[in-house]
This record gives sequence, C-alpha cells and structure tokens, in this order.
Amino acid sequence: MRRILSVLLENEPGALSRIVGLFSQRAFNIDSLNVAPTDDPTLSRITISTFGDDQVLEQITKQVNKLVDVLKVSDLTERQHIERELALIKVLALTSRTRTEVARLSDIFHGNIVDVGKQVYTLAIHGKADKISAFIDALRNETDIVEVVRSGTLGIARGEKALSV
Repeated sequence: MRRILSVLLENEPGALSRIVGLFSQRAFNIDSLNVAPTDDPTLSRITISTFGDDQVLEQITKQVNKLVDVLKVSDLTERQHIERELALIKVLALTSRTRTEVARLSDIFHGNIVDVGKQVYTLAIHGKADKISAFIDALRNETDIVEVVRSGTLGIARGEKALSV
C-alpha cells in the first residue's frame, strides 16, 4: 500500500541524510522524496512517498520520530489530503502537426508550454501522479520525449489539520 509521510524537522545540515539513512538501514524503499524550508526558515518539511503495510509504516514512523532533528511525523494517507506532483517534459516538435498535437494534449491535461525552441517544446504539468503518467503516455503516442523530470509527491492534510510546531 502506498503511503505519504510528512515530516517536520529542524533545518540543520545532515537532517535529510539521517532520514534517508534510516530508510536505507531498515531496507524501506523511498518512492519519492521532497524537502524544502517551511515559512519558518529554521524548519524544513519532507514529504516521503513509500510503500508498505500498516506494520511497516508504524515501524518507519516510530524510527523517524526517534531522530533528534524530527519535530513531527504525519501519515497523510490516514486522513483526507491533497497531493500533487509537478513534471517538466521536453518533447520533439519538428512538424506543425506535431506542435499542434502537443499543444492540444497540453490543453486537454491542463498543462502549459513553458519553453519553445526550434525543434523542442518544454511542457509543465501538475496534478496527481496518475494524471501526469497519462499525459506522458499520450505525448509518447504523438512525438518523441527528450527528457522528463518529476518532482515526486507533495502532500498536505485537508481542512484545519496542520503539521506545525
């Protein structure tokens, strides 16, 4: 079962490596990982997407909570949440037919063309991971994909619930 953990921790050198090291030592796989400072520059927030059953996730959460830099851990998949991912996709746009089709697909999936070169378009899209995968598959049917970069999952609880100190 896919799980999304949100971790609030002190913004200190080595804090991220301790989290990743813990996952590695316990043989837990990280599907995606995002980290950035919060509105408080002394704190960072990490969003980790991983797979495991309830027992595995409980073990992960307990181990992460024991780390010195960690202030709070929340399993977003336990409650209603919003999750999004960003992707930048560079595709060949050699002919007018291809350029038209890429623009049409971008409109359908609510993506944006963010850069136009002589032979290459760069597209941006955000949404759930399955939407982004569907967009990439649709593009693949129309042209060659030169490069794809995906942010991985970002998540936040719905409503009043917040991960804060």
